[in-house]
Amino acid sequence: MYTIVDIETTGNGIHGNRITEIALFNVEEGIITDSFSSLVNPECEIPSFITGLTGITTAMVRQAPLFSDLAPRIEAFTRDRVFVAHSVNFDYPIVKGEFRRCGLEFARRKLCTVRLSRKVFPGLRSYSLGKLCSSLQIPLQDRHRAAGDARATALLFQRIIRMEEGPSIIQKFLNARSQEATLPPHLPGESYSRLPEAPGIYYFRNRKGEIIYVGKAINLKKRVLGHFYDNSEKELQLCRDTADIDFERSGSDLLALLMEAAAIKKHFPVYNRAQKTIRPAYGLFCFTDRDGIRHLAVNRLRKGQQSVRVFYNQTDARLFLERLCADHGLCARYCHLQEGVSKCSHFRVPRCAGVCRGEEPPEAYNQKVTQAMDSMSQTFSRLLIPEKGRDPEERAVICIENGVYRGYGFIPRDLSLNSYEDVEAFLVPQPSYPETDRILQSYLVKHPDRVRNLEFT
Repeated sequence: MYTIVDIETTGNGIHGNRITEIALFNVEEGIITDSFSSLVNPECEIPSFITGLTGITTAMVRQAPLFSDLAPRIEAFTRDRVFVAHSVNFDYPIVKGEFRRCGLEFARRKLCTVRLSRKVFPGLRSYSLGKLCSSLQIPLQDRHRAAGDARATALLFQRIIRMEEGPSIIQKFLNARSQEATLPPHLPGESYSRLPEAPGIYYFRNRKGEIIYVGKAINLKKRVLGHFYDNSEKELQLCRDTADIDFERSGSDLLALLMEAAAIKKHFPVYNRAQKTIRPAYGLFCFTDRDGIRHLAVNRLRKGQQSVRVFYNQTDARLFLERLCADHGLCARYCHLQEGVSKCSHFRVPRCAGVCRGEEPPEAYNQKVTQAMDSMSQTFSRLLIPEKGRDPEERAVICIENGVYRGYGFIPRDLSLNSYEDVEAFLVPQPSYPETDRILQSYLVKHPDRVRNLEFT
């Protein structure tokens, strides 16, 4: 048994969207057995552009029943039935939200007549309700009113049921393991099913083939499905506009981050928040106090300031400074990793030689600071970061040359990494952006032991 549902709303986004009209048609064994429709008082003003579309005005609904008054009847009308709608992932969350406002739970199995129509009537130019009814010669009266649209959807559903393959397709969609009801209305199931459960980036495309969103994932299939379960306004609109999904495997999360940043910069997808120019936020500074002792300290980087080294976040800056202290025997107190103490005792930095306890001359300590600063200016000609490949027979490498990201490649697992020339032929050149600089800097600070240093040969 099925209930065909259509609603009209205030159009105030998914969380502020209130129902202004609802219509329900019960269908049993392919026959309409009962119907119900009513205006609904949304307890707010109806925007003029919605009135222009539906003809429903604030005055018309002022004396209409509240949804809480209609909820018992709607619950009973749809009990033990499948919730059917054209683009069900729009109507169902709004109806569910109205029940939640009343302190009631509402859970029904779902069917989408857009997705059903794509299976049963393949090859049509459009699967909007109006175009479908025109193509299939289904009468549609009172367009953009709940009763008119719900009746047309019920007639469309009857037509689907009567098609030879219709019942089997409906049962397939209702299978508990099927995700058809969750997928966007215009997305072919095959486009989702071919996604691997592996790291990479994915592209959502609209019906014109344009890339409208780029994302990255450790598990592509699981992450993409997460978009379809998200009922936020942005995600619902993204899903309504999605007609195809492409992907590229990366083998690792680090490479997926780099590939995603480059793809967003290249395509500027409308649903990706515009990446603001990322500027270094923190700097490593060096200064000498009145006792002649040289200090190192991390502070916010203000416009025009010059620092020894820049960082994109405070965590990476402190990790770098802690490692610098440990490697060169510096004092955690005079590197401002410990404030308000007279003697250093940092849990991640060994005790210094005694400059904070008066046991080491400032001149000797300052020489260590100079050596530490000199080490920061010594950059290897090329760095290679080995990563997991897309399959067991290969591995990925990320190349950084003179501190600048140069690209990545996938190489045979048995190929040596002793020189740059070993991997040069496999590299895919990539532009360097502030986003990729930030990603790589954070990785290098946290995982210095995973980096290979190669000189020019």
